[in-house]
Amino acid sequence: MVKTGCDILTSEGFLRLKGKKTSLLSNPASVCHDLAHIIDRCLENDVSLVCLFGPQHGLKGDTQANMIEWEGYTHPKASVPVHSLYGKTRVPTPEMLAGLDTVLIDLPDIGARPYTYIWTAALMMKECARLGISVMVADRPNPLGGTIVEGQILEDEYRSFVGLFPLLLRHGMTIGEILSMINTTENLGCDLEIVKMEGWDRDMSWDDTGQPWVLPSPNMPTPDTSTVYPGMVFLEATNISEGRGTTRPFEILGAPWIDGKNLAGALSESGIDGAVFRPLEFTPAWDKYEKQLCGGVQIHVTDRKAFRPVRAAAVLIQTIARLYPDNFEWLDPPYEYDEIHMPIDILSGGPQLRETVDAASGIKNRHDEYIEMNEPSGLPGGLGTLFDRWSDDEERFIKTRSPFLLY
Repeated sequence: MVKTGCDILTSEGFLRLKGKKTSLLSNPASVCHDLAHIIDRCLENDVSLVCLFGPQHGLKGDTQANMIEWEGYTHPKASVPVHSLYGKTRVPTPEMLAGLDTVLIDLPDIGARPYTYIWTAALMMKECARLGISVMVADRPNPLGGTIVEGQILEDEYRSFVGLFPLLLRHGMTIGEILSMINTTENLGCDLEIVKMEGWDRDMSWDDTGQPWVLPSPNMPTPDTSTVYPGMVFLEATNISEGRGTTRPFEILGAPWIDGKNLAGALSESGIDGAVFRPLEFTPAWDKYEKQLCGGVQIHVTDRKAFRPVRAAAVLIQTIARLYPDNFEWLDPPYEYDEIHMPIDILSGGPQLRETVDAASGIKNRHDEYIEMNEPSGLPGGLGTLFDRWSDDEERFIKTRSPFLLY
């Protein structure tokens, strides 16, 4: 069984934090292998907790999707303030950090750039560096493993709260590795310690780790969800339901104007490896198309090593745009507090995916003002050309991340 940073600290009796005024940044999935939460473990080991921090979805994991904010309160068991980093601010204030010696970060990640917890952690590290507060990271497995990478490197112009640093969309790193890379390459100068895992191998799937799966966010119910998420998150930037309001978000997708059988048939001929697409109908309980009957598909991943979720999502979106040019739309800003850029551009890392889909699908782009503002690349051809560019980015990123891999 893999021992996480939480497990390691527990086995040591949290001796690394003895005598230090400490804060903890965590969420409901910050548990040891026996499902005990790290807050409880800190209290049992007499860690001097001064305050607690929580990311998007809250310390309790009780708030829903994008831009649903929450505010702080007093923790009922620890009797210390709980500060929200997804409310009035996403950067911890000096007042929140006052009197601290160190901040312990124990947050899950699911291996994709748009997942915001790594950015909450990065902003915490940056502010702690400025104030001379040390940071300790209890590392956790990347549920997608650490070998396969995929997608575009984030362009600087499109940095946002779903991407504050030029990672690939599927980065193949742990949160400890990412924060180490950011600390070095951004010259933050943070006094950073990574509590490394024991027994984790980069080829491992989540099932190989022996660790329990606790929902890291309300719409990430299973490891299967994390497998498809790095690409299917693109659907948040479209008028296609990504399955929120169902029990299998990101695996189920569709819209009232989609014929699931036609879509499944077209996708079966598209050459997507490692997955099959089953036609279905569903009625979201909330979010897009609430209480409306939708046609669509469910993605059944048959080979995780062969399946490439980012490329699969690009093919899927282009297929839908081609089949339903009068219905398919990209959504307008705002998205995750970005009021300027198209949501699909900040999710994918730049405008190339959107431009390619529009050009290849023969649909009229409704967002000329945004295109003019963001200087289109003029990418020719279809997805093959785009995927070639992604391959170049992937090779470059593998070299960039190499010095920061811990396992």
